[in-house]
Amino acid sequence: MNSRLEEVMAAIDPVRLKRTLADLLDIYSPSGKEEDIQLYLEDLLSGAGFTVERQEVEEERYNLRVTMGEDEPRLYLVGHVDTVPAWDLEEFGAREEGDLIRGLGSADMKGGCAAMLETWFALAQALKPARRPSVGLLLVVGEEENGDGSAAFLQDNRAPWAVIGEPTSLSACFAHYGYLEAGFVTRGVRSHSSLPELGHNAVESMLRVLLHLGKDALFKRGESEIVYSIREMRSSQKGFVVPDRCEAWIDLHLPPERDPDSVEQAIRRVTAGAGQFIPGLDLSVAFDFASPGYNLGTDNQLARILEQTYQRLGLTLKFEAFRSHSDGNLFHAAGCRPLILGPGALEISHTPEEHVSFPEVLAAARIYAALCLGMDQYAGLTLDRRGSLNCFDRQASWVGC
Repeated sequence: MNSRLEEVMAAIDPVRLKRTLADLLDIYSPSGKEEDIQLYLEDLLSGAGFTVERQEVEEERYNLRVTMGEDEPRLYLVGHVDTVPAWDLEEFGAREEGDLIRGLGSADMKGGCAAMLETWFALAQALKPARRPSVGLLLVVGEEENGDGSAAFLQDNRAPWAVIGEPTSLSACFAHYGYLEAGFVTRGVRSHSSLPELGHNAVESMLRVLLHLGKDALFKRGESEIVYSIREMRSSQKGFVVPDRCEAWIDLHLPPERDPDSVEQAIRRVTAGAGQFIPGLDLSVAFDFASPGYNLGTDNQLARILEQTYQRLGLTLKFEAFRSHSDGNLFHAAGCRPLILGPGALEISHTPEEHVSFPEVLAAARIYAALCLGMDQYAGLTLDRRGSLNCFDRQASWVGC
């Protein structure tokens, strides 16, 4: 490691990091109600001597942006401060069990936010302003709903790279799944519940539609690469009646190379033929949101920095595709190259069992520091025809930089 990185690594404080993470978890911040946590973060950063910019998203909702270095940021550390709603408002906060930190948002993604903050504090503590890298820290709202925080940032801001701290168990995700949301409505005929033969049950029709769709090869679990999940289903009718309307929403996470439009057309094709199997079917299908995936490959600056850093830290580097939807899709669509990398596991996010390993959070802070300083090493260097840096040797660390 070069001298600056050694100084910053030494300045990363596990006690401060754990305290920051616990504070973040103790502040309830579901999407749309992020002001309390943003006020805490603004005070924390301002108290450490940083100039914090508020970026308005809507009334009482705003992102926080901080930069350092002498030039425009070449890389942003990006974290979202919002969570899904609490399962239990009595027990959403931090709970420590050995190396595990439990709590709402611990994995998705207050663990990543805490690691980014610790990286930021360590960079400022160890390095005088002239020696600091040109990087940014962005703490956004709204990721769990519609990404309006990142969308607001991207209207007027760009950077070549972003590191987004979603839970990947520290795997490096230069590839990202796409996303498609499908909405279905079935209509029937209302009748008294004791006389269902006089009506037409919209819920039964919806169940048959979903079973019919699930039989298609494109959506068979274990056989298709498409991740197909029925997220919600409800009837609009209450009381002792046969329901005459039913709604369902389906999430589809698509491999990076899969075009959302092709999946939409496949769903329309399958559902268009459902009437021959479902008597009296009255169905409408809508697609309100679609976002393509991407694959940046691993022949790039950040991947090479990670190869060295993981080796130095005694970690195993894995390259994977991020299977969920995230603000990474928005950053990529805006022309930025997003790396998804953070502590915690995606599979326990949004569940009552959510937790994060504190050693993983600490490792993330060190990885983020290496990325910030490593990108600074690349400033002003020319690329060869393949986009590889002429001064870099994969086997021998830094050469001529």
